[in-house]
Amino acid sequence: MSDPTQPSAPDFASRDPNSPEFWDERFERHHTPWDQGGVPSAFQSFAARHSGAAVLIPGCGSAYEALWLAEHGNPVRAIDFSHAAVAAAHEQLGKHAHLVEQADFFVYEPPFSPAWIYERAFLCALPPSRRADYAQRVAELLPAGALLAGFFFIGSTPKGPPFGIERNELDALLTPNFELIEDEAVNDSIPVFAGRERWLTWRRLA
Repeated sequence: MSDPTQPSAPDFASRDPNSPEFWDERFERHHTPWDQGGVPSAFQSFAARHSGAAVLIPGCGSAYEALWLAEHGNPVRAIDFSHAAVAAAHEQLGKHAHLVEQADFFVYEPPFSPAWIYERAFLCALPPSRRADYAQRVAELLPAGALLAGFFFIGSTPKGPPFGIERNELDALLTPNFELIEDEAVNDSIPVFAGRERWLTWRRLA
């Protein structure tokens, strides 16, 4: 997710990543450098170990992972507050398109209790002012023992999105309600995230 406010990016009207219009414009103009165009290997490895787990994917974008989960028998709901992102996901998912909804993560109520919330370029898409809201919402949605797992973009960034987060800040954000149980290097990052991603798995405390 290269900084869309930089001169090399197209001239966008919306500059507020808190707004659906910000993301609509980028999807509509096919400026989505955060889009891997497929399913990362770390995700596949983790999902294979959690077969059948009910998964919620916030900020799903094109939702390649939602399709993978649906095809492997996992209950899944993927959401995005951008209608253009949801349209892109519906095109990807075909007969599974109903599993992707346009919704605001901070008020959305999934049709199941998630066993896993998948983090993929959602936290780093949020302005830093929303991080406490993110931590509160994932804690509300996940029952004890459930997992927040995925890719976390580590290290501060002068601008964004993506908004990198220092590791000590991430730990302080999540440790009141979660314990870290997995921390792995990521070897197949796309260029905008290369060298900055970790696969982290956090378990919801009782």
